[in-house]
Amino acid sequence: MTRVVENFTTQVPVWSPYIRPVELASATPEQLAAMQVTPSNRGVSPYVLTLAHDPESLAVRSPLFNQIMYGKDGLSSAERELSAVGASVVNRCIYCAAVHASRFNSLSKRPDVIDEIFDRERQAKLEPRDQAIFDFSAQLSETPPAIPEAAAANLANAGLNTLEAVDLVFSSALFGWANRLMHTLGEPTEREPSQR
Repeated sequence: MTRVVENFTTQVPVWSPYIRPVELASATPEQLAAMQVTPSNRGVSPYVLTLAHDPESLAVRSPLFNQIMYGKDGLSSAERELSAVGASVVNRCIYCAAVHASRFNSLSKRPDVIDEIFDRERQAKLEPRDQAIFDFSAQLSETPPAIPEAAAANLANAGLNTLEAVDLVFSSALFGWANRLMHTLGEPTEREPSQR
């Protein structure tokens, strides 16, 4: 029996869709074209195959995601991943939190940051810049209109410039949306022993 993963972890679970993904072998030309813009070198994931049911949306989603998460200017790659973790923790998206926590650890070589976040969630105590990024991402994910007016000043006080702050808004907002797609379309499940 497959077990749903309920706790935050850096061990990336399997994402199991609720609906049958598109079969790559029988995908339409539009679906194939939309899937070609995904940045995977390891094949097409079940998530992308599920999103391919709507190739028009997927064809827009992937370039947008790539530009926000892998753009050259603004936040560092690790900080974008930290932002994704902040949103995913608030939204309880176990899969996204695991993927982006693992990427943050790989990029930053600071697993203690993720350990603290996963142990204490919104009460995590981090270095000032990390704290500002995590707090802003979490606040924006909780209730966007209720984000305090001081939030922008907090980011500036932590050393973020305007472009970095805009990047933070983009990556946080992107994951508010991405987390909801993941929750609606599938669930994180344990890997089979042979996949660990």
